[in-house]
Amino acid sequence: MLRGYAVHVENTRGRRFPEPPHPYRNDFQRDRDRVIHARAFRRLEAKTQVFTRRYSDHFRNRLTHTLEVTQISRTIAGALGLNVDLAEALALVHDIGHPPFGHAGEKALDAAMRAHGLCFDHNLHALRIVEDFEQRYAAFRGLNLTFEVREGIIKHSHEYDAKHHPELAEYLLAQRPPLEAQLIDLTDEIAYNTADLDDGYEAHLLSLDVIRRGVPVFDGCYREVEKTYPAALEKLKFNETLKRMLNRFVGDLITNTQARIDEAGIRTLEDVRNHAERLAAFSPEVEADRKQSKEFLYENLYFSSTLEPEKDAAERVVSDLFSFWMANPTSLPPNYQEQSTRESLPRVICDYIAGMTDHFIFDQHAKYCPETK
Repeated sequence: MLRGYAVHVENTRGRRFPEPPHPYRNDFQRDRDRVIHARAFRRLEAKTQVFTRRYSDHFRNRLTHTLEVTQISRTIAGALGLNVDLAEALALVHDIGHPPFGHAGEKALDAAMRAHGLCFDHNLHALRIVEDFEQRYAAFRGLNLTFEVREGIIKHSHEYDAKHHPELAEYLLAQRPPLEAQLIDLTDEIAYNTADLDDGYEAHLLSLDVIRRGVPVFDGCYREVEKTYPAALEKLKFNETLKRMLNRFVGDLITNTQARIDEAGIRTLEDVRNHAERLAAFSPEVEADRKQSKEFLYENLYFSSTLEPEKDAAERVVSDLFSFWMANPTSLPPNYQEQSTRESLPRVICDYIAGMTDHFIFDQHAKYCPETK
């Protein structure tokens, strides 16, 4: 049952282009389905999360990571009496604006844009995708998503202000986002703080001893598992430990967020929006665990010397292609050449590159920049 502070679909602020109600799906369910059927969503399957397929087909990509975030988000939203359909739609769309090659690709694309006085922001790019780039309907451009989903795309993990982003003023930038949106940034961290330990261990880049020494919350869970399953295979002990670690994060987020809601006397969605800070949060103890786990992954996995060559190659490919198309805009596909008559060339090239999958951008690099391979 939805609580008073949840987003009730019957109170949605609606779509840019009004549509008649669907006979058996509510508006947030329709948004979920539109995201799933979008081309940009399908492309997530071929975009790097942490590891390229050079390591294994078993590791997470952007799509499987997104599905894990969605599962966690639905669980927490349901436990808190929030709108599960909205939380699901927001989780499914939260990474749709990411470029190829994970964070390395984003870093290179942003650097290329800053050389022209611009920037790349994957949340703002996601909004461009759902508002304009996806073309599936005869009646309008984009996916025509509800206000609440569009608002959540830009506000789930970042605070924007109208002074620097006047184009976003309609999204109530002075107010907090609904709890359904507040959850997404935290469930995203829960997902990758556990999954990336799993993939790093499977890739033999992180040993069990190193993880236990560097991630105390993991070590505490592992000790419990050893007592319960002393004869289990090592990998099964590892899996069981990650499950307990994930449950610790999820359970704490539910309990602590509910306590903060109750303590603040939150009763309505407007109470959530007008509160001085975000209400969704871990307890101080588990927040320390989350921060320590994240720092461990950055120091020992994301910035590891083993992955450095692939990151360098990814950044070079993005930079090379950006420079090539700046110098040779007539080599862009016709629709992007046409777009450049309305928008700046750097933004058009950024849009094109950001939409690429890992293998497609490699193909383009081999075609246009063969001398830099």
